[in-house]
Amino acid sequence: MEKIHETEHNPVHEIQILNDDTQHLSDESIRLQNSMESLTQEISSIKLSIEEQRTVLGNVQPNQEALAQDVVSLEEKIDDMQYVSYDGTFIWKVTNFHEKMIDAQSEREISIDSPPFYSSPTGYKMRARLYPNGNGNARHVYMSLYLVLMCGPNDAILKFPFNYRVICFLYDQTPRKRHIIDCFRPDIMSISFQRPRSEMNVGGGIGKFFPLSIIQPEGNPYVQDDTIFIKIMIDFFDMPNPLLPYALSLDPGLPMYIQQLMIKQETERRAQQ
Repeated sequence: MEKIHETEHNPVHEIQILNDDTQHLSDESIRLQNSMESLTQEISSIKLSIEEQRTVLGNVQPNQEALAQDVVSLEEKIDDMQYVSYDGTFIWKVTNFHEKMIDAQSEREISIDSPPFYSSPTGYKMRARLYPNGNGNARHVYMSLYLVLMCGPNDAILKFPFNYRVICFLYDQTPRKRHIIDCFRPDIMSISFQRPRSEMNVGGGIGKFFPLSIIQPEGNPYVQDDTIFIKIMIDFFDMPNPLLPYALSLDPGLPMYIQQLMIKQETERRAQQ
């Protein structure tokens, strides 16, 4: 009879155990559900943070590009300052000339500009502009060289239109020194030589500086080591044309005031002959 009594009580015990298990599973399910909701919120928060980071990075990239452009611009200005001249005479070293000529012939970049220079510490600001393959009706036949007046800090007290003669030289880099010399007097009616009202004027100068056939042969004296040298001189004293070769023969390493003194002495010497 005792065994039968124990058997009668076993189902109740099993039901209780099952109920306990069911409750435990229900509690675990609720816990997991809460965990899933929390995890979902965390994932949403992470996604939002990622989007915010993308937005920040998206804003940073243009700033980085602008900063890089500013750095390049600053480097160019520093390079220009290294070669700046304040005496109306500028020697322009044009490197990688073959590449620049190809760019001009393909019209990828038809002209190149020199660094700015000045007629004096308080004078006109200007630069040279070279068309390696020529400009206008000189294209493919002559090289063109222009003077470009730029907006300077003292323009308000300078005389305009600019009317000083401009002398241009292409150096023969061999001992023969057969330099190419040309000059022009600015057209005072041209807008090129009025007071600049923007960063720079339209250039004006020598459309047919010299024939391209001169520099085409291999080993010509004007292009050495893929480099040419051009000299621009503002002639404040109307130097006689016969003196131009003498002026160009002077050592460019001498200060300009010494060169001007030597030119004056040579002028007086020739006048006495």
